[in-house]
Amino acid sequence: MIDKLLEKLAGFEQVEAIALGGSRSGENYDEKSDYDLYVYVTAPIGEENRRALLADYCKYLEIGNHYWEYEDNCVLNNGIDIDILYRDLNEFCDGVARVVESFEACNGYTTCMWHNLLTCKIICDKRGRLQRAKDRFSVPYPEELRNNIIKRNTALLYNAMPAYLFQLNKANKRNDRVSVIHRTAAFLESYFDVIFALNKRTHPGEKRLIELCARNCSILPDRFEENLNRLFDDMLIHNDNLTEDLNDIVSELESVLTREGF
Repeated sequence: MIDKLLEKLAGFEQVEAIALGGSRSGENYDEKSDYDLYVYVTAPIGEENRRALLADYCKYLEIGNHYWEYEDNCVLNNGIDIDILYRDLNEFCDGVARVVESFEACNGYTTCMWHNLLTCKIICDKRGRLQRAKDRFSVPYPEELRNNIIKRNTALLYNAMPAYLFQLNKANKRNDRVSVIHRTAAFLESYFDVIFALNKRTHPGEKRLIELCARNCSILPDRFEENLNRLFDDMLIHNDNLTEDLNDIVSELESVLTREGF
């Protein structure tokens, strides 16, 4: 079924490349794993044309969602979710270039799109442009990018006036639990961006990060998992411990950065 869907998607003249991402692009998936499909187009494909095609293969359709990227979110007839994201390849490559070649750091998730490109499985590539993009950005992790990510995100974590550490302590003193959750999520975005940059690894996204760091990152703060799990346990139940938990995480991160020359 998925092969037929891919074949018909590729039949649209606007489609120049299709790639499979997420767990389905590698080996860590099972029969229940979702499909993340990236369709690179030269011009928009009409929503009604996409709906007519997808209706043959999907029992539930949301066409043209635009909460993050422009996409169709559907459930295949076999019950498996499929997310089909439509991208302009030039715009996508420009974004990756700003990171990989111009060394621009973000507030967390800096290298996610680079990771997405490097790890995707190309299904269709009519003019070879997606493969050339892969080749262009298959380069060693730039040291300047590494430095910029660490500098920007450690400032956000604990060095700048608006740092998440200080925001979290204020929110906790006010017993503002919504703010605590919101700022903790932002804190973790920058924290993991630093961890992956420190190890010169592209950021894989938001899922299973502790597991992936433990498996793939040789440079980790002491008590990495222990400190994070303690933070999660204390966030809403033993919130008197929150400041101590955050300080421990920051202290261990500072220690490992110092050991690595930052």
